[in-house]
Amino acid sequence: MKTNGFSTTILHSDRRSGVEHGGVHKPLHPSTEYAFADARELAAVFQGKSGFTYARQGTPTTAALEQKVTQMEGGVSSVSFSTGMAALTATFFTLLKKGDHLISSQYIFGNTNSLFGTLSELGVDVTLVDATDVEQVKAARRKETRMVFTETIANPGTQIADLKGVGQWCEQEGLVYVVDNTLSSPWLCRGIDFKASLVVNSLSKYIGGHGNALGGMVTETGLFDWSVYPNIADAYRKGKPTMWGLTQIKKKGLRDMGATLGSDAAHRLAVGAETLSLRMDRACGNALALAQYLDSHDKVSKVMYPGLPAHPQHQRAADYFNGRFGALLSVELVSEIDVFDFLNRLKVLVLATHLGDTRTLVLPVAHTIYYEMGPEKRALMGIGDNMLRVSVGIEDTQDLLSDFDQALLP
Repeated sequence: MKTNGFSTTILHSDRRSGVEHGGVHKPLHPSTEYAFADARELAAVFQGKSGFTYARQGTPTTAALEQKVTQMEGGVSSVSFSTGMAALTATFFTLLKKGDHLISSQYIFGNTNSLFGTLSELGVDVTLVDATDVEQVKAARRKETRMVFTETIANPGTQIADLKGVGQWCEQEGLVYVVDNTLSSPWLCRGIDFKASLVVNSLSKYIGGHGNALGGMVTETGLFDWSVYPNIADAYRKGKPTMWGLTQIKKKGLRDMGATLGSDAAHRLAVGAETLSLRMDRACGNALALAQYLDSHDKVSKVMYPGLPAHPQHQRAADYFNGRFGALLSVELVSEIDVFDFLNRLKVLVLATHLGDTRTLVLPVAHTIYYEMGPEKRALMGIGDNMLRVSVGIEDTQDLLSDFDQALLP
């Protein structure tokens, strides 16, 4: 039987897995506890058999969403969390121990950078490198190195790591390779194609897509041999080694940390995911048009967008993302423009701190999401005081161009 395409698979995922009364969506399950008619069955689920016991460790609604994202990423299984940051935190805190070493791209989300600070305080050494160059990643290797982390498209500078080169090296070295796929989404690329061990997605962004629910996901690709990973507890060294890492993330991240995704949010995210390909294609097209327009504007000193030929990783992005270049761009206004006055003149774009919405969102980077990082780290990431981060939505293209034009006129 011919395999269906991306959108068809996601649209019919619930229906094909069985829904009562002929529904096309899995129903919302708000129950916190799940009853058993047989005490032995209850014990069996606690001991590892598939099933539901308490909503902190998942519900039928979150399981349906996990199945969708697993299909999107081409993985073997997924576990959902309350936010993308909860998914990252669970991954790092459950798989790394005091004395371990983590190599990460220096071009990362500000909150992830803050999380690494906490990891360092707890005894996990973190080295930040320019992951656009795989040789810098290799040079950071130590005998204590356990894991390598990078994002597919960096926020906000849009740098593209050497995802394939890093993945091949991690495979050779036996290192866990964690890829945050949030800014490209599984529609532009899949972590498994870069030999990622685990793929993280903030569902709050493009997968959910409507700014109405928070959520995060960790997907196991099945490529890493967890039987050789020293940090897996004996309790989770059961069954197929492919699942050991994700099982530990789930047990520690949900049962112990309580970073659980609620069923209501999971249901909204699952419905939003059905239009991912349509929204991303539209948003990517808008982003390219806006980047090209602003790149030639005399009141813009710099535009950072992988779709522009001058972008340092333009060809890499074209190869990785099948001719699309994402829906995020950063814009550096000339120094003569007051960034706050400019933002206050915008009429269509929304001043908000979020990504991946259907609406186009904009904010001044240095003064908001990267303020706590300080000027030295901002300089390392190439973040200037007049930089804007623009998460492009699905509005009519000309309306976005006109809004920037009128705001830049004074």
